[in-house]
Amino acid sequence: MKAKFNIWAVFLVGLFILCFGNLYAENIDPYEDDSQYAYGENVGWVNFEPGRGPGVTVSGTQLTGYVWAENIGWINLSPASYGGVVNDGAGNLSGYAWGENVGWINFGPAYGGVTIDPDGNFDGWAWGENIGWLNFQSVDLYGYNVKACKVRLEDLANFIDDWLESGVGLPGDLSGNDEVDFVDYSIFSDFWRDYCPDSWPLK
Repeated sequence: MKAKFNIWAVFLVGLFILCFGNLYAENIDPYEDDSQYAYGENVGWVNFEPGRGPGVTVSGTQLTGYVWAENIGWINLSPASYGGVVNDGAGNLSGYAWGENVGWINFGPAYGGVTIDPDGNFDGWAWGENIGWLNFQSVDLYGYNVKACKVRLEDLANFIDDWLESGVGLPGDLSGNDEVDFVDYSIFSDFWRDYCPDSWPLK
């Protein structure tokens, strides 16, 4: 009896971890146009949507996950110490990321700072004592930048295209019941003007 209970407990914990991982998966580079790179003169390109690892998730309160830089390794945006990188809800970032090979990186230094505009574009500069400045200004980055997914008017237009339709695979079917109705509208409303989850279907 006890062994059976342990099997179910392991199964439920595994299911919770799987669901939790999917819920908080990365939401960088929503249009898959390589909007995922910052640059450091001393460290090279820094990738916010690496091909392996959890990537980065932006919310209205924080940044979580890991950034990859070929020359310095992984950077943790949400270490337990110093509270990680914080978003004030208006897109002004502060706090510290941690790289095992480079130490602390400040996202809100006195003479810089990183911001996210209403369209999800990162801008500004972060500072690391051991690596110097990390540049998020796309005008300097040969067309590259870092962009997070935000729910915008285009998403509303795409949602309306599916309104009251039924069938499999409709982008507006956010609840997964093969119908686009007020249940989906409620889900959409919760994300309106906020950072959308991974694989947001209305882009």
